[in-house]
Amino acid sequence: MTTDRDRLLGLLRERSFKRGTFTLTSGATSDFFIDCKKTVLSAEGHALIGRLMLDATRALVPDVQIVAGVELGGCSLASSVALVSFRDGAPLDAIYVRKQAKGHGTKKQIEGGDLLLPGTRIVVLEDTVTTGGSTLRAVEVLRESGYVVPGVVAIVDRLEGGAEAIREAGLGFASIYSRTDFMGDA
Repeated sequence: MTTDRDRLLGLLRERSFKRGTFTLTSGATSDFFIDCKKTVLSAEGHALIGRLMLDATRALVPDVQIVAGVELGGCSLASSVALVSFRDGAPLDAIYVRKQAKGHGTKKQIEGGDLLLPGTRIVVLEDTVTTGGSTLRAVEVLRESGYVVPGVVAIVDRLEGGAEAIREAGLGFASIYSRTDFMGDA
């Protein structure tokens, strides 16, 4: 019997995973690339990721109140987790953290957070974690706004120091997959 985790891994391998030489957001060069959006934005991928990330989020931080997606890859993750949580009868709303404040309108950097109270417990959701830099910047934005961020959940830990950096910053960390699920090495 195929589990949700196995099925999502199959979709990620089929739709999102590539071998080659790639420059990452961090500036580092990698021998593989995973564009999780190609899987997450499919109907099946959206449902599977919502279930698996919700379960990982609640296991990591049982008293989580909100999930936050980091622009751009994390936004669909937060939305899918919010939907699955609502269907489960224990809703977690979603917010989005922009990399920079909007240059127009309300000039917000956090979308959907208008009704949140200081001290709200938020778990940050990421598609892939490499160095942890963009994740930690989003955590800082949330903390500067008065929220508590006890943890981060990712689809893929690339095993390039990001998980350690996140933990060193005092955050819990969980991922559904790691580099070894795709590359077979450690």
